[in-house]
Amino acid sequence: MIPAHIIKKIKRIHIKSSRSVNNIMAGQYKSVFRGSGIEFEEVREYAPGDDVKTLDWKVSARLGKPFVKLYKEERESIVMLLIDMSSSLKFGTFSGPKLEKAAEVASVLAFNAIKNNDKVGVIFFTDQVEKYIPPKKGASHIWRVIKEIFTFSPQGKGTNISEALDYLAKISRKRSFVFVLSDFLDEGYLKSLRRIRQKHEVIGVRIYDKGAFKLPGKGIITMSDFETGRQIMFDAFNKKTQKEFTSIKQTAHKQTLGLFSKAKSDVIELETSASVSDILLQYFRFRERRLR
Repeated sequence: MIPAHIIKKIKRIHIKSSRSVNNIMAGQYKSVFRGSGIEFEEVREYAPGDDVKTLDWKVSARLGKPFVKLYKEERESIVMLLIDMSSSLKFGTFSGPKLEKAAEVASVLAFNAIKNNDKVGVIFFTDQVEKYIPPKKGASHIWRVIKEIFTFSPQGKGTNISEALDYLAKISRKRSFVFVLSDFLDEGYLKSLRRIRQKHEVIGVRIYDKGAFKLPGKGIITMSDFETGRQIMFDAFNKKTQKEFTSIKQTAHKQTLGLFSKAKSDVIELETSASVSDILLQYFRFRERRLR
């Protein structure tokens, strides 16, 4: 039985996301995330003017006359959402937990995909792959995805982005648009990112809380790491300590951008108080300009 307050959250995000995906946003999405490549359709007998490169030699040899392969452009795209379910996503200061923002991002992206007749698949991960939902179409599928984000209980607490990327590389057959929704509190996934980038388009969505860049309160405080449980004591009165804390957070932020840049992939930065639809629309327009 799903608690009433969770159902309320699911409905709120579902309704908010569906309303934000207007014709303008859906049109922008369609222009930058088109189906790519070609797929086989049928064979037919060779006709004068056909490209000899399309000859199907096996069929031609079997039937005793030349046949060519016909292809059609792929109109349908596959959108894969890799959603970080680690304990750090439960953190939030002014605008609620980062996980709620991840749910809204997933919902808006999914609604855009469904509106353009694309399929949406999901991989939930922590320090291991937790669950895989195969790509499907339909509004009911989006409802399931949002519900899973709020009701699924992961076994792991940490973050291993390489595990999620490597798992996708094993199961994916067609080229996909891959969105990694995470706070990226992880290192050492550049190799996996580069490998999967060879076949798929990968976009990171870095969800962060601006409150995490500053030490809370004044005096001697103890902070716990959400993922490891390790406790660290800080002197929040000390200005040097405050600067060092902020510097460490900013360095980790820059490292994420650097890793994706090395893999020739984009990163969408989303602060928890920001509008999801505005940030995504801004990225869609940026991407469209780059494709011209």
